Amino acid sequence: MTIRAIIVDDEELARQILHEYLRSESDIEVVAECANGFDAVKAVAEHKPDLLFLDVQMPKLDGFEVLELIGSDVAVVFVTAYDQYAMKAFDAAAVDYLLKPFDLERFRTALQRVRRRLGEKAAQPNPADLKAAAQPPGQHARRIVVKDGTRVHIIPIGHLDFAEAQDDYVALHSAGKTYLKQQTISSLESSLDSTRFVRVHRSYIVNLERVAKIEPYTKDTRLAILSDDSRVPMSRAGYLRLKELMDKG
Repeated sequence: MTIRAIIVDDEELARQILHEYLRSESDIEVVAECANGFDAVKAVAEHKPDLLFLDVQMPKLDGFEVLELIGSDVAVVFVTAYDQYAMKAFDAAAVDYLLKPFDLERFRTALQRVRRRLGEKAAQPNPADLKAAAQPPGQHARRIVVKDGTRVHIIPIGHLDFAEAQDDYVALHSAGKTYLKQQTISSLESSLDSTRFVRVHRSYIVNLERVAKIEPYTKDTRLAILSDDSRVPMSRAGYLRLKELMDKG
């Protein structure tokens, strides 16, 4: 079987090295190469590759955001200078990586893992969960990317009003619009700044800056009324978390 591959890296030298290493791999065909994340998303949709060599730190869209937009039907080898904290997340999720600079022997080890994975058709981890796990301590998401058909929406984190769990998805509410993203609400919560976003209910996270007032709802619950008049239910524990942050503010 010929493995169709795409190389994605904003450094031309890095792309050249991968091309050189792949010359001796008769079962791998490079069908495209890209210098940024947006081009990578388009190339994956056009070529339907089996394998992606993917840099993490790139302009426009980073490697994690690319993964979130292309789905999980392609085997991925990260080619990165990312720190060791992220490496632990990759290992735990069984996603291989090449830490720059790498040699030919390490590259061939990665290819063997790719061939096994393609043969087994093993499931890839959820990219959004992987991104949340790979964040260094103290670093928070600055934006959220969502794919809607052929369109890509980028939501600056400050524009997120609230999020709502819907099975294996989260509904992201921003400026009167709702975007559906495949991600657990727990992994979304872990990616957000806990001084700005509060888990007020097992199914809801709210932006503290959007809370206009709080009203009673039932004996043990309350409603957060947001600045756009949206109503978000709060559990007793969620209310206490919100109140604590509001008192600090």
